[in-house]
Amino acid sequence: MEGRRAGKPHTERIYVKVTSEFDTTGSMVPLSITWADGRTFAIEAVRDFRPAGAVGNDRAGDCFTVLIRGRERRLFFEHISPQFIGRVGRWFVEKTVTA
Repeated sequence: MEGRRAGKPHTERIYVKVTSEFDTTGSMVPLSITWADGRTFAIEAVRDFRPAGAVGNDRAGDCFTVLIRGRERRLFFEHISPQFIGRVGRWFVEKTVTA
């Protein structure tokens, strides 16, 4: 990739389908992740939630620390429109790759 030195690790976004619900307080709660190949994994628990700041393209986002198959993972929600924060966006996980 242009601008990156060979062998230097960087992260890439992997966009995933997430099933979520809104609880009685109005908070969005992710329930499961489905990969592009159709595999679905239940989210056993949400351990932490925090605003993620700018997650790219001048868009704010949220970071959920979730438990999947006994391991903690970070799951991001990228807000697509500032007019509909929390309602319009897409989910991704980060993958570390070496170029």
